[in-house]
Amino acid sequence: MRVRRVSGDERLTTSFPLQSYAFDRSPTDQDVSKHYRDFLPYHSGNHTLVAEENGATVAAVSGIPMQQNVRGLVLPMAGVAGVATHPLARRRGFVRTLLNQLLEEMRDDGNPVSVLYPFRPSFYARFGYVTLPQHRSATFSPEGLGGLLRADLPGELRWRRIAEGYADHRALTMRLLGERHGFATFPDFRAVSLRDDRKWVVTAHVDGAVAGALSYRIDDHLGELQADTLLHTGPAGRLLLLSFLARHADQVDRVKLGLLPGDTPELWADDIRVETKADVRTLGTNAPMARVLSVEGIEGIEAGPAAITVDVVDDALLAGRWHLDGTGGTLLVDATDAPPAASLTAAGLSALVYGVLDPTEVALRGLGTIPLEAAEALRDLFPARPPFVCAEF
Repeated sequence: MRVRRVSGDERLTTSFPLQSYAFDRSPTDQDVSKHYRDFLPYHSGNHTLVAEENGATVAAVSGIPMQQNVRGLVLPMAGVAGVATHPLARRRGFVRTLLNQLLEEMRDDGNPVSVLYPFRPSFYARFGYVTLPQHRSATFSPEGLGGLLRADLPGELRWRRIAEGYADHRALTMRLLGERHGFATFPDFRAVSLRDDRKWVVTAHVDGAVAGALSYRIDDHLGELQADTLLHTGPAGRLLLLSFLARHADQVDRVKLGLLPGDTPELWADDIRVETKADVRTLGTNAPMARVLSVEGIEGIEAGPAAITVDVVDDALLAGRWHLDGTGGTLLVDATDAPPAASLTAAGLSALVYGVLDPTEVALRGLGTIPLEAAEALRDLFPARPPFVCAEF
């Protein structure tokens, strides 16, 4: 087996065919080569590795150079995607080899954290990833929002094809990147795939700023308005977007959209009948997962008033003894020889950094050895703070 990095047109004959077989409908009658080439620009900056055996590509993985807000600090982030293996080469360790090398190379390129959407969470847990909250969606009839049409709402709405409204949509996502823990954005070369999509976008403008954006398509007359996440900076932008949806009561039977944390659609209107759910039951609906790739790389994130020395074990990227100090309001990290108060696996540290597990849960799930006093310090250092990963791979 040989592992090498590929780029440019090489993707057309190496990683793309495997990824297409793994993630697209097949077989297909369309011109596959044209399909691949149309998507090539959106992968131009990816860090792609392939494994070859006897000259043939048998597995591929890609890292997307993204950005993510981790406890108030925007960090470079490695978005892992396109993990695929030839059907006759599966269960032979090719992906394990590629993923280990990809994470090391992405860390060395300056990405201290990583996020992915798993095909099987338990597989990626062995690589130090921890599960984050699943996205919630809301499905409802726009008729239930009719009362908003009589409300005197500040601001204005602009309705366009996504190609025309992309700049406003992108401006809002970049603003939310700086405001929301866990929020992630694609690099420009990938983000423009939304601009080139066949979607509508409605944007809310309040006091001269973009306060909300919703990209969507309609599947059929009296069918479903299928929207992405309802992005907004607060009630004014959200209500403007909801009033726009209310105008579709005679056009579509239902609206389905993604929710930001804290949104409670059952409170949006008196007569709304809404189903809210986070689906992790079916293949392809797994929640995102994340991990820390560099302890020193997360220095500067918001932290609570505590300090502790921990051993990070069983992980080639993070192994070592680290003094973590948040007494100044942001995390300071130092390698040390002082006695540790606790030990953590990569997944255990990642769960604390991302704010998804209490230290007691980390210990009970076998992700660390944490005495009672150490649990209190870690709880103060990394207060619970569930993240929201906006970007989808």
